[in-house]
Amino acid sequence: MKVLFVGDICGRPGRQAAQTLIPELRRELDLDFVIANGENAAGGVGLTPDILQEFLQQGVDAVTSGNHIWDKRDIFKCIDAEPRLLRPANYPSGTPGRGWGVFETPFARIAVVNLAGRVYMPPVDCPFRAADEILRQIGSKADLIVVEMHAEATSEKKALGYYLDGRVACVVGTHTHVQTADEQVLPQGTVYLSDLGMTGADNSILGMDKDIVLQKFLTGLPVRFEVASGAASLCGFYVDFDLRRKCVHEFRRIQKAL
Repeated sequence: MKVLFVGDICGRPGRQAAQTLIPELRRELDLDFVIANGENAAGGVGLTPDILQEFLQQGVDAVTSGNHIWDKRDIFKCIDAEPRLLRPANYPSGTPGRGWGVFETPFARIAVVNLAGRVYMPPVDCPFRAADEILRQIGSKADLIVVEMHAEATSEKKALGYYLDGRVACVVGTHTHVQTADEQVLPQGTVYLSDLGMTGADNSILGMDKDIVLQKFLTGLPVRFEVASGAASLCGFYVDFDLRRKCVHEFRRIQKAL
């Protein structure tokens, strides 16, 4: 089963890259399932119902998110009704939306779990204990379980990878917008990558206008960040799971220019 994880889609350049490149990659890689992080898609922070529908129409099967999922109030109109949209599962009980889902494909049932870190991040419940409870609930409902950890600290992501090693098929990280080069199979067989990277403007600082960000660093004064413009790329992670042998057949980072 061939799965593509797409790094944080940032603003209009990221959406344009996703619109063109995700369908291309579905054909080129013969993909069975696509997971994309969309929490920065609307103006660099947040997600709207219209943009969510664009992603789903472009070939994204599940949209994950993180700490910016609540930044556009319109998302509250659809987050409970759309099962393909996930927010971190370790938000407190009663938070709108859902943190994981099981999706049917022609080959297998894939469970996608969205978690958020706590180091240098807004306060949420423990992702490790949340993962334990989610795996208990999933039980035999899925043939394949993948986890996205939206977190700042690489150490926290790596710790979750080892914590879930052998219990899930894959753990990937998002949030930093910088793709890491540490893809590996952990000792018990779980595929791991600390960060997928960003889908957005190349000539930018994490997808934002570099001159505005530099002003912030140089002066320390408040500024309003704006999404950068220009050429864009898609970053992500491709994994081909061998369902019969319950192992990974192939995996590699993806970097594709628009």
